[in-house]
Amino acid sequence: MVLIGAGMAMLPSCSIFAKSDGSLSGLNIPGIENFGLQLYTLRDDLPKDPKAVLKTVASYGYKEIEGYEGGMGLWWGMKNNELKQYLDSLGMKMVSSHCDINKDFDRKAGEAAEAGLKYLIAPWLGPQKSIDDFKVFAEKFNEKGAICKKNGIRFAYHNHDYSFKKVDGLFPQDIMVEMTDPTLVDFEMDMYWVHAAGQDIETWLKKYKGRFKLCHIKDYSKQPGEDNGKNSVDLGRGVIDWPKVLKTAHECGMEHYIVEQEAYPFGSPLEAVKADADFMKKLN
Repeated sequence: MVLIGAGMAMLPSCSIFAKSDGSLSGLNIPGIENFGLQLYTLRDDLPKDPKAVLKTVASYGYKEIEGYEGGMGLWWGMKNNELKQYLDSLGMKMVSSHCDINKDFDRKAGEAAEAGLKYLIAPWLGPQKSIDDFKVFAEKFNEKGAICKKNGIRFAYHNHDYSFKKVDGLFPQDIMVEMTDPTLVDFEMDMYWVHAAGQDIETWLKKYKGRFKLCHIKDYSKQPGEDNGKNSVDLGRGVIDWPKVLKTAHECGMEHYIVEQEAYPFGSPLEAVKADADFMKKLN
């Protein structure tokens, strides 16, 4: 099975207060003010003018960027250091990127380190016929993690719903977490896909406290069921209780909060990205 390169991306006692204008306050989660954006959200806009789109994203208040390996490569037609310098000028930082881990991974890890990234991430495995397939992936993750460590960065895996659906009576996510070395491999929880699989987000965060270091914050428009990403909706207009979930995420070791949206029922992708940023600001 080839790993595909393009990114597809509390507690009841917590003090959350509604202001008179309907906004939220009281989270005070360290790091949430530096919320980021997975660029796959703007996959149709970016190829037209990457620099202009990134400048617009910065104007909305995003501080971190997560890339993906599309038709223009990891660096959007620029050199890795050129992209880093441009993001620096905008007050943003690329902290991670999804990539095809089966092609030129050593080179990508070196370039990512030069560009100041913290993570390279495997974005997709696909459903498998046997739980043994996921054991093989776990071994591969350890190998890629060692390459990243050699370059001074980290490796992580981004889940879809199939990681949280049993195969041969076992959850693939359990296998991949338990069979990977925590000194080499972290995990990026796509909360949308956990919910889509009918699983409880907070339960999994608590089960593997300290292993999920990044997350995709992506809202879900209905209750769990068969899904192809089209149930994605602007933050705050879906069913996920973000103040509660993100408080738990912080308490379980989350470090990077990355917005992603795959469908845009209320406007253009850029309008959705702005609405999502406005929602994240209210949480902080």
